[in-house]
Amino acid sequence: MIDADPLGSQLPIWIEPGRFIAGPAGVLLTQTLYTKPTEHKSFAIVDAAMNDLMRPALYQSEMSIVPTAPAKGEQRVWDIVGPVCETGDFIGKNRHLAIEPGTIFAVLGAGAYGFSMASNYNSRPRPVELLVDGEQVQIIRERETLESLWQFERIL
Repeated sequence: MIDADPLGSQLPIWIEPGRFIAGPAGVLLTQTLYTKPTEHKSFAIVDAAMNDLMRPALYQSEMSIVPTAPAKGEQRVWDIVGPVCETGDFIGKNRHLAIEPGTIFAVLGAGAYGFSMASNYNSRPRPVELLVDGEQVQIIRERETLESLWQFERIL
């Protein structure tokens, strides 16, 4: 809270920087599993899904998607979609990229709402979280396993 109001109204000003600070700090890495080019629309199916990053499906957010290595092949317009097979399971639509199976992408700006909005929808374990500081990489949250998803379930 800021006590000084430059307009002199004596009302407190509350600031919640949220995404402004945390958003650029996070990146979701995803790998292309396979491609489905068609005459009308081309799809790149990646291993990340709407349960890993809800912002595109929930808010139609335009996330920056960049290859982590120089692209091979010809550029075309792609929809980057997850393997969950839901209408909302997309990371980005209408992206001009060169893509082939195995291409790894960084989805930028995923820090504010990536893991905090992630779920286990469709029995998908959540990914590992890493903290990268220069040359050092540390695991800050282990990758979930399928077993961890049902560890608290009981058969009657």
